[in-house]
Amino acid sequence: MQRIGIIGAGDFGIQHARALQQVAGAELVAASRTNETALADFVAEFGGRGYVDYRDLLTDPRVDAVMIATPHHHHTEIALAAARAGKHILLEKPMAPTLAECDAIIDAAAQARVKLMLGHVNRFTHPYRIAQALIASGEVGDVIHGLATMQKFWFEPNRRDWHLDRARGGGVWLTVGIHPLDRLTWLIDSPISAVSARFGTHYHADMAADDTGMVFVRYANGAAGTIVSTGYSVGAPKHSTELTCTKGMLNIDYATGVQIGREDRWQLVPDSVPTGSWMVEGIANEWRDFLHAIATDTEPSVSGTVARAIMQAVFAAEASSAAGREIQISEFTG
Repeated sequence: MQRIGIIGAGDFGIQHARALQQVAGAELVAASRTNETALADFVAEFGGRGYVDYRDLLTDPRVDAVMIATPHHHHTEIALAAARAGKHILLEKPMAPTLAECDAIIDAAAQARVKLMLGHVNRFTHPYRIAQALIASGEVGDVIHGLATMQKFWFEPNRRDWHLDRARGGGVWLTVGIHPLDRLTWLIDSPISAVSARFGTHYHADMAADDTGMVFVRYANGAAGTIVSTGYSVGAPKHSTELTCTKGMLNIDYATGVQIGREDRWQLVPDSVPTGSWMVEGIANEWRDFLHAIATDTEPSVSGTVARAIMQAVFAAEASSAAGREIQISEFTG
């Protein structure tokens, strides 16, 4: 049994707490949040001991592993402290606001000999697992190119000031655009070799971060992809991935499942539609992967090294937009 502490018991911390209720071998024993009233509500609903200061949670001997779901610019200090305290770490994406900080987190976990996993939840959702299995089996052949989108209303009720400031790890690209980049890269299963991007702030003029972006990605195996990242004020949501493969096409959606395109028609892949909340289901699968890595002393599927490669591409895309040219990943060091 792994005893879990959630650091950052806010909106996404609540999603993790709900998912943990479905996971055998894990027990939520502690949570931290600076808002005392909200923390009390969280503990009343999910149990465990509440801490206003995460440092006190890290000294709790009952806690074996932590989930860090705080604002992005706090990830590094908390992850480093968790490693020093000997706690296994499930860290929400993005890993950190700079590549140097990502490297510091990876090094700290390695030195402390604790497991480090990043919360790239799209990989663990039911439709994306079905799609990945189809690709891995050879059923649809090789992926030639893909289009992955994350377009959503930006000013949701949980939006905070730090989300609007790139200096604190905010912006649509870092907050949600990383999802389509990660899931497309996982499905293509090849290192990213180059990126070309254009980011802008077109919906929220007073925001010190991007709210729109388009990124062209070249992969080492010859495949290519386009990422659309949008946080609109006026629009409609679209969260999907479209793949062109040598033996067919795939359309993948969190809620509506997987469709395969052949012989001029689309067909729903049987049993590819989630039966419950795709988000909670995905997070629960994520926890099972993390717990398995701890139990077997193996690397989790989204290790620090895997996540670092995604972050390197994230930052290289920002550099590409600023420079107005394609950036080779090999030339980008942070």
